Amino acid sequence: QVHLVESGGGLVQAGGSLRLSCAASGTTTTNHIMGWYRQAPGKEREFVARITSGGTERYADSVEGRFTISRNNAKNTVALQMDSLKPEDTALYFCNVRARNWDPDYNFWGQGIQVTVSS
Repeated sequence: QVHLVESGGGLVQAGGSLRLSCAASGTTTTNHIMGWYRQAPGKEREFVARITSGGTERYADSVEGRFTISRNNAKNTVALQMDSLKPEDTALYFCNVRARNWDPDYNFWGQGIQVTVSS
């Protein structure tokens, strides 16, 4: 059974930085997409960033240039470095691991970790 554990959230002032980490266990392969999504109060969950096993990154327009995603295939971990944080980045952040072909049977989520940015 795949298990994702997030860490690193918290409260930070606008302009500050936070680093989120996610450790995956129980996966049958590391040839999967690892990423981050977020959900603000009253809003739907939205894509933030993702990275392939080969290191190809993709970001939401709202975080491009401020957030950096990275992964360690040997440790099966993914991190999100968040700089120049804004109050609108406040949300519950979720780690995600999924198959490259969007197989619904290989799509896993962490429990979420809170990031709060004060103005």
